[in-house]
This record gives sequence, structure tokens and C-alpha cells, in this order.
Amino acid sequence: MTDPALSDLLDLALEAARRAGALLRDGRPADLGVAATKSSPIDVVTEMDIAAEKLITGYLSERRPDDGILGEEGASSAGSTGIRWVIDPLDGTVNYLYGLPTWAVSIAAERDGERVVGVVEAPMRRETYQAVLGGGAWANGTALRCRPAPPLDQALVSTGFNYVSRVRSHQADVARQLIPRLRDIRRGGSAAVDLCDVAAGRLDGYYERGLHPWDLAAGDLIAREAGALTGGRPGRPADGDLAVAAVPGVFEPLQAALEELGAWHD
Repeated sequence: MTDPALSDLLDLALEAARRAGALLRDGRPADLGVAATKSSPIDVVTEMDIAAEKLITGYLSERRPDDGILGEEGASSAGSTGIRWVIDPLDGTVNYLYGLPTWAVSIAAERDGERVVGVVEAPMRRETYQAVLGGGAWANGTALRCRPAPPLDQALVSTGFNYVSRVRSHQADVARQLIPRLRDIRRGGSAAVDLCDVAAGRLDGYYERGLHPWDLAAGDLIAREAGALTGGRPGRPADGDLAVAAVPGVFEPLQAALEELGAWHD
């Protein structure tokens, strides 16, 4: 990395994500799934989510008070430096609720609207993914590279489903029609981790409808810096209509299949 400004942003993101990940890992009640507290399990998860975002925003604001912030739990400020932090303090909340390991803290930094730094901290997998624009992607000190492209019918692809039953029904129908064209489909439960798994060569592709900027900001950069292609509907960037990430050679036919099957609408 040759840009010291980006190096500083990366260091801040790594430390903030590490601290938030430790808070979530160590603060989760062991009996969360059976609601042993006065509040419901969902309330406890929400409290942990908010606490993690406060930790992250507080840490970043102390060190860079004039930066902008966009967080899932409501943190929002425009800033005056051209830098904006995009934060998902707990991506994979249902996994976290049930004690499944696939959840993460996701922090990205944008400079003048362009993503330049991404960090995804997955504490229960003991993995920290990171990328700087133009500097490659890494996990625990090892350079990441996406898999060589298989034919589409040999591609392992992950997706996610909305929690609104009507929307989920359509997404299930898309998946039903897509499965015969692929090796198989997985549903991991964390967009950030799925994108990092594409970067790490554990998946050939990933798609999902309904993502927010904080869901994909860091993971999208990490996937691209590992050699994957990312986007939305043909000719468009990833957005709430559709986000697609895949190895070159799988991206185009997967994107075309999703367009044909109407994965971009409810």
C-alpha cells in the first residue's frame, strides 16, 4: 500500500471492527436462544447491535471527528472531509441470535463517494478480511484470490432471503428455477461473509436482492480486490434491486440468469 492516508483509514477500521467483534462475541449471553433475560432474545440482539455501532462510531469520531458516517442502526452525519464510514455493526443477526458462527462486523470507508477501504471481522470464524482499493484483499495476513471460473452448471452460489414472507416466496421461486443451472445454492445468512467467501475461493458466486449500502460496502470491495466481478442488474452497480458477485466467467451468465428470472423485483 503506497497511500498513507488509506493506510491510516484501514488501521482505524481494523481496530474498530476488532473491538466491536470482541464486544459482540464476549457480550452474547450463553442462553440467548432460550430468552433467559427479562427482554426477548430479539431485544437482546438489538441492544448488542446498537452497542456495537456506538462503539464503532465513538472510536472513529474521536479520531476523525469531521468524517461522515452511515450506520445500519441510525448513525448518520454528512461530514466535511470527503471521507464517509459505512458501518454494519452486526451482519447476520439471526445467526447471532441462534449461536451460529456466520456473523460479522462490516466497516467500509468511502472517499469522495468511492469505496477505498473495507474490513469484515468474523469473530467466531477467527477471520479478519481487509482490502484497500488497488491493494488487493487479505485475510489474516494471507492474500485472497477468487477461484478459477467453472462452467455455470458447476458453480456453487450463495444467496439470501428477505424476512417478509411475500418477498421471500418470490425469492424462493427464483432459487428453485436457478438451482438446476448450478452445482448448488447455499444460504449463509450474512451478506458480508458471503462476499468474503467469494473472495476467499469458497464460493463461485453470490447474489441477493434488498441489500443496503452497509450490507455490501466492505464485502463488495474485498471481493473485487480478490479478482471477483460485482454489480447489480446488467450495466448497473450493486444496489437494493440486486447485488451480484462472482468469479469472472460465472458473473456474466449468473447475472443474465438472474435478470431472466426476475431476481431484481419482488
